[in-house]
Amino acid sequence: MEMGRVSEDAAADEPGPALPPPLPVVAGGKQPHVPGHLEHLADRARSYIEAASSTNTRRAYASDWKHFASWCRRQGVETLPADPQTVGLYITACASGTVTGDKKPNSVSTIERRLSSLSWNYSQRGLTLDRKDRHIATVMAGIRNKHAAPPRQKEAVLPEDLIAMLETLDRGTLRGLRDRAMLLLGFAGGLRRSEVVGLDVGRDQTEDSSGWVEILDKGMLLTLRGKTGWREVEVGRGSSDATCPLVALQTWVKFARIVHGPLFRRVIGQGKSVGSERLNDQEVARLVKRTALAAGVRGDLPEAQREKLFAGHSLRSGLASSAEVDERYVQKQLGHTSAEMTRKYQRRRDRFRVNLTKASGL
Repeated sequence: MEMGRVSEDAAADEPGPALPPPLPVVAGGKQPHVPGHLEHLADRARSYIEAASSTNTRRAYASDWKHFASWCRRQGVETLPADPQTVGLYITACASGTVTGDKKPNSVSTIERRLSSLSWNYSQRGLTLDRKDRHIATVMAGIRNKHAAPPRQKEAVLPEDLIAMLETLDRGTLRGLRDRAMLLLGFAGGLRRSEVVGLDVGRDQTEDSSGWVEILDKGMLLTLRGKTGWREVEVGRGSSDATCPLVALQTWVKFARIVHGPLFRRVIGQGKSVGSERLNDQEVARLVKRTALAAGVRGDLPEAQREKLFAGHSLRSGLASSAEVDERYVQKQLGHTSAEMTRKYQRRRDRFRVNLTKASGL
């Protein structure tokens, strides 16, 4: 069948907590009166505000605000207006693990995300949180100095790893066919997990789509809406049918009988049929982890350590680490705005490529 032109199982995401009003608000947090004849524009404005950030981002913003508001309520302090001293005490509590409900102290990256969420939430209420205020900046600097750890990057899945992972999947089941297509497309396209599950069969088919697929003679053309806007990603045919992302995708679509809407969906009915809802992007991470462990990738490491190495980004890093082409092509495929970011993904490919010890004469 044709697709395109003819172009993170879990249930679909639950709606996140309600967001603050997207229209300008006064300091007290009350919505200004909107004349009746402008109500339709107010509704449209709300939809545009939601479109300005991803569902996952909005969910994180709402969750972090709820976390902060709950802490404030227990401490007997107000969330409004924005008080740097209160926020400084809050992040101290996060770092020390004294926030009720938290199982352990928050990491530095989590605290920085919470600060970003608070800034966004305050801005939606017409207020400003000054993160450079000494009550926040000095405490945050101390938290970084005391608790910051080197970044943990997910292990890159290389081609030989991917082939071994594919062998762990059952080609005779719908779930196996779907998972093969997801792994091969995610790797060859250098896609984020949200981009994998956000694909539709064709253009403008669903409201929650983040792109679509078009089948051409030499491969697939993916049109994606990512963090940096719309971009096109070329996925060429493989050297054999067994490892060709195009063949894998067409096989999945054919046997799943998908002609419209989300490309990757839940397999239901004891594995004999396919649902209508889009997969959660977490399913990509779970798939990579499950198949990498089953295939024995990085079997030289203890099991507990291996479980933390693999996620959806392992596919994206794997392409960057294994493609022996000019760096600018990898940068374009991954949608990076800077070459420096691309180089971070190429860590396994370039490791020890240049031996400065020998080059110096030792």
